[in-house]
Order: sequence, then C-alpha cells, then structure tokens
Amino acid sequence: MKCLVVISHPLHGSLCRHLSEKVVEQLIQSGHSVVIEDLYDQEFDPALSTEERGSFYDVYDASRVAEQVKHLQEAEALVLVFPTWWFGFPAILKGWFDRVWGPGIAFDHSSDLGSITPRLNALRHVLAVTTLGSPWWVDRLVMRQPVKRVLKLALLGGCARRSKLEFLSLYNCEKLTEGDVQGFGKKVTQTIDRWPV
Repeated sequence: MKCLVVISHPLHGSLCRHLSEKVVEQLIQSGHSVVIEDLYDQEFDPALSTEERGSFYDVYDASRVAEQVKHLQEAEALVLVFPTWWFGFPAILKGWFDRVWGPGIAFDHSSDLGSITPRLNALRHVLAVTTLGSPWWVDRLVMRQPVKRVLKLALLGGCARRSKLEFLSLYNCEKLTEGDVQGFGKKVTQTIDRWPV
C-alpha cells in the first residue's frame, strides 16, 4: 500500500521518534511504499492563513500545502505518530488537519452547508501511535479518550468513512521500563504486519 507517516514531535531523541522509526521500518519490511511527513523537520506552519480561511467556502486555496495534499490524497494507509498533550493533538498536528484536510481535498461541502461528503475514499487503514504521561484510567475513564473520539468520529467519520482506525496509546510514558517500550513497539509492528500489501 501507499503509506503516509506523519510525525509530530519536536525532539529527535523522544519516545515518539523512536516509535516512528519502528513504524517506518516495519512498513518497509512488509513491502509497503512509504512517504514521511515530519512536521517539525519540515517547519510546517500550523496556522490556517487568512487566504486559506477566506477561500474555505469557495475554491479552497491549498497552494501553500500542495505537497502535503498530494501525499494525503494518494495514501491508502495513514500512520500518525504523536504525543498526546493536555488530552489533545499537538498544535502542529492539529494545524496539519486544519490546513491539509480542507474542502475539495478531504471532503466536500453540501450545497446547503449541511453534512459534508467524504473525499478520502482511497484511505483504508489509519493507525494512531501516541504517548501519554497520564495513566490509562484517566484517559479512558475520566476523559473518555478525546483524541481517539475526534479522530474517529470527526475526522475519519467526515472524510474517510471507509477507513479502519487502530489506536495504540502508550501510557505513563515518563515512567516506562525498556521492557515496556519494547512490548509496545511489538504491538505497533504486529498491527502493521496484519495490513495487506
């Protein structure tokens, strides 16, 4: 498959970077083609510009993110590797959604501005790999997994309804042993290994 990997962590020695290396290695080993969008390395600007927002209900001006749009539209699988901060996406990843998943790209507006119509019909598999400092019960029982819900119901539900979401969260990330990291890395590689080539 054509796989797009989007990495959203500023530190090269971070756990997220380590996990992104595992992801890319496994995708290549499994025979997939891989495109990497490292948002911090690219110095991706997350702010939706005045021109972009002004064109949102006309013909969306995606000229400043044309390469990212091309990669998204070609992707049959998408892997997002990011830290969960304050139970939300990092600003740079949220900005990638705001600017790249625009109208005419990821969805179409209806004529009465009601429900949107999805456009990312080639996207079949989505894997989110995220790290959290909090324990599992805070995310799942108290916060009710806000990042997973937004990704599944809003983004994929609106733009890529044919896709299957797999969501892997590594909790207590400041207190992990090497065995914990290796065990989670194995989950990541096993998930990718199940995807069709």
